[in-house]
Formats: sequence, C-alpha cells, structure tokens
Amino acid sequence: MDQNKVDMDDLGKLLVEFSVVQQLIDTYFILVLNLAQDVDFSMGEGFERQRAEAAALINALDRKKAARTMAVPTDDKQVKARLREMGEPAILFGEGPGDRRDRLKYVLQQIQIARAGSMEVDEEDTDEEDEDDEEKEEEFYTPGSDDLLKARRKIAEFSLARARRRISRQREEASVPLSRIVEVRKQVYGQLKGFTQLGSQIGDERPISQVRYSPNSKLLLTGSWTGNARLWDMPDCSLRSTMRGHADRVGGVAWHPQATLSQSEESVNFATGAADGLVKIWSLASEKSLATFEGHEGRVCRIAFHPSGNYIGSASYDGTWRLWDVEKKKQLLLQEGHSKEVFALAFQEDGALVASGGFDAIGRVWDVRTGRTAMVLDGHIREILSLDFAPNGYQVAAGSGDDSIRIWDLRALKVAHSIPAHKSSVSDVRWFRSQEDMQFTNAPINTDKKEDVDMNGDQEDKPKITSISKSGLYLASSGFDHTVKIWSADDWQLINSLKTDEGKVMSVDIASDGKYIASGSYSRSFHLFANENAL
Repeated sequence: MDQNKVDMDDLGKLLVEFSVVQQLIDTYFILVLNLAQDVDFSMGEGFERQRAEAAALINALDRKKAARTMAVPTDDKQVKARLREMGEPAILFGEGPGDRRDRLKYVLQQIQIARAGSMEVDEEDTDEEDEDDEEKEEEFYTPGSDDLLKARRKIAEFSLARARRRISRQREEASVPLSRIVEVRKQVYGQLKGFTQLGSQIGDERPISQVRYSPNSKLLLTGSWTGNARLWDMPDCSLRSTMRGHADRVGGVAWHPQATLSQSEESVNFATGAADGLVKIWSLASEKSLATFEGHEGRVCRIAFHPSGNYIGSASYDGTWRLWDVEKKKQLLLQEGHSKEVFALAFQEDGALVASGGFDAIGRVWDVRTGRTAMVLDGHIREILSLDFAPNGYQVAAGSGDDSIRIWDLRALKVAHSIPAHKSSVSDVRWFRSQEDMQFTNAPINTDKKEDVDMNGDQEDKPKITSISKSGLYLASSGFDHTVKIWSADDWQLINSLKTDEGKVMSVDIASDGKYIASGSYSRSFHLFANENAL
C-alpha cells in the first residue's frame, strides 16, 4: 500500500511538471511566431505563405490553450448530459470518462469557433436581420367585441375597489403588534402539525381529477374521469347528488365565489369542464346543467370563476384559455400565447389578473383589464400543472411536473422561492383562505361612490376588521408520490406530510374554516385530513 501511494504521488508530480513544460513550450512558440510576423518579409510569395502558416499556427495554439482552460463538468453523468444537449452521442466505443471530457471540450471549442465565424457578416446583412427582428417583435392585436370592452371596464372597476379594500386591510394589519402576529401563527401551525388522515371514501368508478370545497366548507365538489361531478356533505362524506352532463373526463371543477353564502340554490353555484371540450354551469337545486359553453377544440383541463362571479375562465388542450360571460352565456375572449397545451388557470383575488400555465413549462400572468401580459413565469423545466394566487394579491404559486413549487413575486417580477416539494409531479397547489376573510372580501362594493375607487383607504362604508387575517399563512400541495404536504408561507418550510393510499394524488383543497383538508386520488377515492384534537 505504501509503495502504491509513493507511485501515485510521483505520478501526480510528473503530470504537474508536464503541464508546466507544455505551457512554456506553447509560450515559446507564440513568442517566436509573433517575432516572425513582425519581420518585414519582402522576398516573394514564399514568405507570405510562411506568414499565413505562422498566423494559423498561432490561432491553433490559442485554441488549444483556451480548450485546456475551458470549464467542463467533472461528473461523468453531467458530461454525458451536456453532450446529449448538443446533439452528440453520449458514449463512443472504447471511450473512457477522461476521453469523454476531452471530446466535450473539443465540441464546445468548435461551437465557439462557429459563433465567432457567424459574427463576421456584412453590415448590410446585419441591418436586414435587425429589421426582420423588429418586425417579428412587433406586437399584434386582434379585434375584440363590444361585449369584451364592456367586460374589461367592469372588471377594472371591480378590481380597483377590491385592491383598495385589500391594501387598506394590509395597512391596518401592519400596525398589529408583532407578538400578536407570532401568537396567531404558532396557534395555526401547531394545529396543522397534528393533522392526520381521518378516512377515505370511494368517490366514483374512475380516478378523481379534482376536489374543491364550497365557500362555507359544508360541501365538497368532486370531478371524475367518468364525466360526472358529485356533491358530498362534509364532514360525514355522504353523497348528496350526482351531476351527469359530460361525455368524457371532467378535468376541472370550480365554485361560484358567493355560492352557498349569499346566493339561492337556483342561482349559478358551480361549474365543470371536461375532455369533451365543454364547460357547464350548475345550481344546487337541480342535477341538470343550467347552460353549456361550447368553443374549445380540445380537452378542458381546469376552470376558474372570476372573483366577481360574472365570468369563467377555462384552460384547454387546444393551446388557449378562454373567458366566458356567465349571464350572457357566451364567449368573450379567446387568448393565445402558449406553444403547447394550456393546463392550469387561476384568477387573482382582486380580479385584475389571471395566470395560465401549460405543457410548454411557461406560465403567463395576464392583465384581464387590458389583455396584455403582465409577467412571464419562466423557470420550470417541465409542464405546469397547477396555479394559485396568494390572498395577499402579489404572489402566485405554481406546481410542476419537475416535482417543485415555485413562488413568484409580482412586485419584483421574479421567483421569490423554489420548493423541492414532492418526489414526483406536483399536481395541485392551494393557498388557505379563511371564511371570515372571504366574507370581508366578498362584501358588496358600491363602485358608484368616489370613496370606493379611491386608493387612500379612508372610506366610511368599508367593512371593519375584527381579527387578524389567517389567509395565506400556509399552502397545501398534492403530488404523484401519494402524499399531501402543508407548507409555511413565512419561510416555506414543511409543516406536515400526509400519506394517502398507493394512488397518485390528483388534487387537494383546504376548507375555509381551516379544520379539514381534502384530496382526490387516482385510486377513485378522496381522503379527509384533520386534527382530531381540534374538532
């Protein structure tokens, strides 16, 4: 063993000395050739040829020197991955890890040479390309209907008043003593740490695609691949009614913002979207749909009500998301912007923004009032499967097939945090929204009064705050690794990990009273979680 150690040390010294000698030789050749270039040769074409050969030799030595100093991965797996990215074979016959690294250096060197050569173009060609780029980057507009213009104006008035109310509340909460805020957070997180599975219920004959609690937490709406939507009384999990209206898999379900709170059972209470390309609206009083929206050319994946309750957004495999007028039962907007299927959709609490994400791994935040893109959610390396805006109005969470959750800050226009959430795809993310805050937020807004659209927050008829808001303190996520996880929104740390069965968890939602969490599974069942000591 000692002899082998000595031999290895000698070998290392020899390699170092060889590297030093090689650099000295290269330096010597460069000096000699530079000197040769400086000599004024005037003895015929032979010397001109020698000068050209000398210049080529100098360039070759420079490239070799750059190749030796080029940074490449030392891990053989990463080297193979880089080669694949550049379209090169990952392994050649008889090639070892060292040879592979040298080949990667050579390929990178050739790419640099090609890039340098491509930059040597005529100025006229460059000007023409610049003009073409400007034409490509030029924005284009599609004509909108008068109904869309009126809807945008209504949404602007609605969102400004809601934003004023939200900011006013945030200012008041900023004056609350820190000790009181810490006390509330400790109480909430302490209860969440005690959550366990209470039980499960077979929800349908095929996988449960999505689950959503009603605003008052007394009902659970489930969508299934059978094409049915079912209502369950909570928390006893007894079946209340089954809505049969779709011919293919139900992908998304959504409650009206005022459903079961202020509206009658004959009003629009919830909506469903399915793989038959249809979006349907329903009431609690009938098992037949009130209306059907047609237009999508592909599977409808997710749907969401606008906070005003007057509009529905739907995301589809046809590469678009659409906005529908609930009252007029017609399409208002067909929005393109994704290169692949659009899977996820969510509205901001104020109603000014909507986020869409899909299989192109890109999310976009749109300003519903103008139709412009407010922010691009670029960072995930696989498809975006779920989106949800935080109640604070300026954060949006995205769950992806790359097993992570990213939290974007709309104020800074960047990722605020990245959570390595699950061992497999993140199928759903949901922020907690308390029932008290929902009633405060959804209280009637008189947009005719000047105070209601003023941003100074000193209007006389605003609802009074009676407690510290608990909305947005945490979020829940579901994954294909058979788990539901709860995350703190303070430091993005894991609060609790809840096991289900052996099926992929397709969806998750939090009751507005904070007592229960429900999840839907690929195993055709939905699960209920709670802290038994707090019930």
